[in-house]
Amino acid sequence: MFKRYFPILQWAPLYDRATLVDDLVAAVIVTIMLIPQSLAYALLAGLPAEVGLYASIAPLLIYAVFGTSRTLAVGPVAVASLMTAAAAGQLAAQGTPEYITAAVMLAFISGAMLTVMGLLRLGFLANFLSHPVISGFITASGLIIAASQLRHILGVEAHGHNLVQILFSLGAHLHEVNIPTLIIGVFATGFLFWVRGNLKPLLARLGITGRIAGVLTRTGPVFAVAATTLATWALALNGAGVAVVGAVPQGLPDLVAPSFDPELWRRVAVPALLISIVGYVETISVAQTLAAKRRQRVDPNQELIGLGTANIGAAVSGGFPVTGGFSRSVVNFDAGAQTPAAGAYTALGIALATMFLTPLLFFLPKATLAATIIVAVLSLIDLGAIRRTWVYSKADFAAMAATILVTLGFGVELGIIAGVALSLFLHLYRTSRPHAAVVGQVPGTEHFRNIRRHAVDLDPEVLSIRVDESLYFPNARYLEDLVLDAVTGDDKLHHVVLMFSAVNEVDASALESLEAINERLRDSGITLHLSEVKGPVMDRLRRSHLLDDLTGEVYLTHFDAMLALSPDRTRAALEAPRSETRRELLEAKPSAG
Repeated sequence: MFKRYFPILQWAPLYDRATLVDDLVAAVIVTIMLIPQSLAYALLAGLPAEVGLYASIAPLLIYAVFGTSRTLAVGPVAVASLMTAAAAGQLAAQGTPEYITAAVMLAFISGAMLTVMGLLRLGFLANFLSHPVISGFITASGLIIAASQLRHILGVEAHGHNLVQILFSLGAHLHEVNIPTLIIGVFATGFLFWVRGNLKPLLARLGITGRIAGVLTRTGPVFAVAATTLATWALALNGAGVAVVGAVPQGLPDLVAPSFDPELWRRVAVPALLISIVGYVETISVAQTLAAKRRQRVDPNQELIGLGTANIGAAVSGGFPVTGGFSRSVVNFDAGAQTPAAGAYTALGIALATMFLTPLLFFLPKATLAATIIVAVLSLIDLGAIRRTWVYSKADFAAMAATILVTLGFGVELGIIAGVALSLFLHLYRTSRPHAAVVGQVPGTEHFRNIRRHAVDLDPEVLSIRVDESLYFPNARYLEDLVLDAVTGDDKLHHVVLMFSAVNEVDASALESLEAINERLRDSGITLHLSEVKGPVMDRLRRSHLLDDLTGEVYLTHFDAMLALSPDRTRAALEAPRSETRRELLEAKPSAG
């Protein structure tokens, strides 16, 4: 029990020198990558640059204690930073102490929510946010993030919480473009794109391969930061209108007590919940993907606690909401990290940078940080997924498209609310119309299949319906209508058999519908039977009056049912030559049945 809540106790006793070396190497690589990213995401969140560094220290240390992923790198990420800016911007103006307080409280409340959800083992709730919806949200957020950073590339003032507002604001200020800033921004963006696609092949041609080539490729932002900072200092470009980071406080962050203003808690509760949901979905997706590559396992409920306590740590150290970053985690994985200790070593590296390197950041152009963000978030935009979803499922496409349009047109908060609502709506809609099929016996076998897909034998006196969903209150009436419609006007019919092989649950509403079906069929002179009822479902049915009042029987298999209700025809079908159902299945077109 103790080890479940403190996963560090599982791997720490086995820690050895070889693991230490692997973790230290990974930590150095991730630290080099994380320093410019932290500064950039603080800029995206509308916060001072040092806040990004603060948010990269305590969360990594805490996650090493409570997290179950061996390679996840927790810290500031693009989408959470954008959501922080959108939420805090509704409470206070950027640059004010109230704005920073709002960002800190977002981290604290989000962390508290995640931790409580983890203790209550509510990790399954993330499953209700469908992949097309979250993909659409991230794609739209990536577009908004990239557009929002163009103001720093152009050196103009522009604001807005959605793509429409940002583009109109940029258009109104295009005449104010600062040429030195534009040159720096374009150079940094082009260089980072070139590094991402061309540096590694170039190093391979020079004979540099393996881990060293990977490290040099990942450190492209550091070279961009160094070059543009030196150029801005040497040419005094800050005097020519180039916006720079400026003075960054040196030293570790002071501990911050969260505000207990009830009004502030009320106003940030919903945004904090949305940040929690998106952050957790992103975190668990990355963690499970990387764990599967090494045949490791992550605990979704413990990950809620790990991410929640990491956010609480970010808050008390003056940071803003954090989550598991995809790019950093992949780098951490590829660099050979073996345990969460690599994250703790990365935190120490960031702490040392905060203590000793911040004076070197004074002349760092904000345009360079904007270029870092743009290059990073464009990898989140997956326009191909829109086409693939359209081809595969029109309903999922509708949910994805609606999420994208709402996010782009009205902002990230309404976008994710729309996404969650659409995910729940699609789930309820699909389960409210359970798939059910009339089945018949496949000649030469004891198997029963859909009459629309297979050549089967049918007895006109027996109607067999296979129910392919669990039965509960949204779909109970649907099954009732389906059965009664099927028997209406059929004078030859004497028996109805409901095949429950796929039914895992029958709730109270569904039980009432089954009782109503039994009564209506009895009044029509038709006997109701059940077949292949699963044990847990049977246990619950025994606690009701349905089995006592059932006009027919409950059969172990559907073949047993047909053998009892139509013995001659069933035996004859069993002895008949088997039809080429496999060929027919492949050639059959998809149908509603």
